[in-house]
Amino acid sequence: MGVLGCCVLVFALFFQCHSRSVQNPMFRFKRFQDNAWSDPNDCSRTRQPFVLSNPYNFSLDIRIPGVIPTESDSYYCMAVPVPTSQEAYIVDFVPHATMDTAHHMILYGCKTPYASQGYWDCGKELGTCRDQAKIMYAWARNAPPTKLPKDVGFKVGGETRINYFVLQIHYGDIKNFRDHHRDCSGLTLRMTSKRQPFIAGMYLMMSVDTVIPPGKKVTNADIACTYPSSPMYPFAFRTHTHSLGKVVSGYRVRNGQWTQIGRQSPLLPQAFYPVTNTIDVRNGDILAARCVFTGEGRTTITQIGGTSGDEMCNFYIMYYMDNSRGEPYMNCRDDGSSELFRNIPSEANIPIPVSPDHMMSMKHESAPHKDVVKLQEPKIEEEVLNQGAHLVEVSDWPEAELQLGQVSGLALNSNGDLIIFHRGDHRWGMNSFNFNGIYQQKDLGPIQQSTIMVVDPVKGKVLKASGRNMFYMPHGITTDMDDNYWVTDVALHQVFKLSSDGKDRQLLVLGEAFEPGSDKKHFCQPTDVAVDPVTGNVYVSDGYCNSRILKFSPEGKYISHWGAGSLDRKRRVSFLIPHSLTFLPDKRELCVADRDHGRIQCFMADTGEFVKEIKKEQFGGEVFAIAYSPVQGGLIYAVNGVPRDGQVAPLQGFVINYSTKEILDSFSPDTQEFKLPHDIVVTADGSVFVGDAASDSVIKFVQSAKAEHRSVKKGGIEVQEIEETETFVQANLKPLPKFPAQHPVAAVQKIQEPSQKQHQQPLAAPEEKETTKTKTAANQSTQGVSTAIITTLLLVPLVVVIAIGAFIRWKRGRMYGDDCQVKLEPSRSAGGILGKIRGKAAGGLNLGNFFATHKGYTRQGFDRLSTEGSDLEKDDEDGTDSENEEYSAPPAPMSSS
Repeated sequence: MGVLGCCVLVFALFFQCHSRSVQNPMFRFKRFQDNAWSDPNDCSRTRQPFVLSNPYNFSLDIRIPGVIPTESDSYYCMAVPVPTSQEAYIVDFVPHATMDTAHHMILYGCKTPYASQGYWDCGKELGTCRDQAKIMYAWARNAPPTKLPKDVGFKVGGETRINYFVLQIHYGDIKNFRDHHRDCSGLTLRMTSKRQPFIAGMYLMMSVDTVIPPGKKVTNADIACTYPSSPMYPFAFRTHTHSLGKVVSGYRVRNGQWTQIGRQSPLLPQAFYPVTNTIDVRNGDILAARCVFTGEGRTTITQIGGTSGDEMCNFYIMYYMDNSRGEPYMNCRDDGSSELFRNIPSEANIPIPVSPDHMMSMKHESAPHKDVVKLQEPKIEEEVLNQGAHLVEVSDWPEAELQLGQVSGLALNSNGDLIIFHRGDHRWGMNSFNFNGIYQQKDLGPIQQSTIMVVDPVKGKVLKASGRNMFYMPHGITTDMDDNYWVTDVALHQVFKLSSDGKDRQLLVLGEAFEPGSDKKHFCQPTDVAVDPVTGNVYVSDGYCNSRILKFSPEGKYISHWGAGSLDRKRRVSFLIPHSLTFLPDKRELCVADRDHGRIQCFMADTGEFVKEIKKEQFGGEVFAIAYSPVQGGLIYAVNGVPRDGQVAPLQGFVINYSTKEILDSFSPDTQEFKLPHDIVVTADGSVFVGDAASDSVIKFVQSAKAEHRSVKKGGIEVQEIEETETFVQANLKPLPKFPAQHPVAAVQKIQEPSQKQHQQPLAAPEEKETTKTKTAANQSTQGVSTAIITTLLLVPLVVVIAIGAFIRWKRGRMYGDDCQVKLEPSRSAGGILGKIRGKAAGGLNLGNFFATHKGYTRQGFDRLSTEGSDLEKDDEDGTDSENEEYSAPPAPMSSS
């Protein structure tokens, strides 16, 4: 019995110690646990700071030397010299930290740090560098490592003026150091002395003037600068705000065209994510960024600053440039003009949903601010109420009736005006063409009415009209960068480039009049045109007789052509009337409405390589027209038609997520019916116009949330009752009544109301099961009562022994600490020799100094602001195990993007 009691006592002591780590995972994971991207950051390990793997490649280990922060929101820095006086390149960063200990890390490069030995407090009097501090790397909230593309590196040493690395670490909550352990977080730089073809750099866009009024639902911080340097190629981006930020987006603006670089919620792990589009940025382009904030929950104004009660608006672009002309660091802090940002894609105003776990991690435990709003996902009831973006008809548009014939094509110019292409008094009927596609009513002559009408999209007022006595059977229309019209005439079998000045000047003509054909110089009833806004290349869908897409240069020189593609790239299925085209500038793709196959096919615009196919039962066998909007990662708008095989499907429009192919919304007019929806366009603000060839009309649709706010006239100017910037653009679209989508998309949440039966069933079953379980347990307990009494009497002595052991263990815990883990105190060779360097030094220029002299802001907290403030806090148990971000090898610099 004594031997048994001793064994039980030993087991109890072991179990008690082990159970503490089970009950609180922080005891196991705080700093002794390796994760996918982090070595243990305790200071008991002996490390080689410099490792030479071969004559060219080496690695440099930079670790903070045994820091014990004494107060929350501490910022400590240390400097390490570049290990070579010659030119070298950082080709990889490997972080060694966990958010349980370090809030964030920043690596700077500079010529002269504030100190060259030891570590110092760089969050108060001292900064990071005496000269300009160049951000080279940032890590926060267990962000995965940032992988540079092949042949790309951050150039240091030599003539770069980067002779030192400065590692800055922010320790958010000192509760993590209650056991007085020392921290040795840091990172490893993998470097090479081999010259890299491309050098990496950082472009930081930051707002310094933004003021967020208390209680205001939406405040935008807009930043924009004209890019002045050699071509750069973004490959990663990172966003940063404090707790009031909802979404941060960055763009390149060229010739009025906005191309997304990246868009992310600043509440998610602050890693460098791959850019959305592979683009270049050239001299003269505009780089623009917007941060969207909410002041709800605050009782005082919020300004830009470095504390938890302040805000920040940062958009980082990691890029590469040609080695001979590269710059390692650039920044932009100019406020963007309202005129420029009037055309920003609506996606920039759409908050990105973040899970409640990530939301709760935003709470600033060490220094809570009484007014900090805790962002939480809306309840299901609120989500249903907020779903208001279903497209609905504007019944009173246009204000005055438009005198139209069969509406065959729609387009938009750079001002956002609607362009209508119609057939006047000519109508396509049974006798218009023979079997070979030859026009049979040539004797009617050309259409005498103006076939091209420019219309105000708000009121429907005709602004300009042209195209008299030119066309016999108009079909498709689009515009180019200079607002020239590109149109097709199926009777003439020709494509025209026309001036938009109203003088009907023919700038270019492709094909021969009334001569159908299938070679490089002839078309057969061409249906539509698309123009690449960057290269100016022209794409023609040809058409009713031929089944091909032709590509021409801006001057009309034939380049190539291709046919249809299918999901099997080895098998080509011919188009059956390629009827409509839309160009995807942000994806460099061309999509085709293959009408009588009831599908949408997309191709690489440069090569014609097949990319994807979208074919849905809801289309009913025909897709007449398509349009594209880059918002929400890409939306395709489409209209169907009545198929000839008798298949029945309602005539309607569709909103389709390009990435997932999911139908997000379907729409149709309320005051009339679609008869032959022939073309569709979508404006920058999300309004949709559909041209109906059978009813000779154009129908306007807007999001239902906007339709509720009627416009009013003030002084002859039409304005909205609610400011545009005061409204988040809702991404939630109405589910289809007949064909509900099965997979939700990012920023689009669909809530299906379960049936009453589904609610009741889960409630009844568990109750019945529990009753049965209770009865069984009662029977078993009755049968085994005698055995239980005997066992209890035998275990009484054991319980007494265990209680005595537990008491002894508790007393020892009070003396030596709560953790059962045996810790070895590290030698003081690192922390003692490298003592703290304190005191004031001459102020130099670094990133934080942008704020130090701005509008009376105090210097305190802004040297550390170089990157981050006291914003995001640790997830107690959410490690955010993201995969490492990989970036593809850089393409050879192109003349265009």
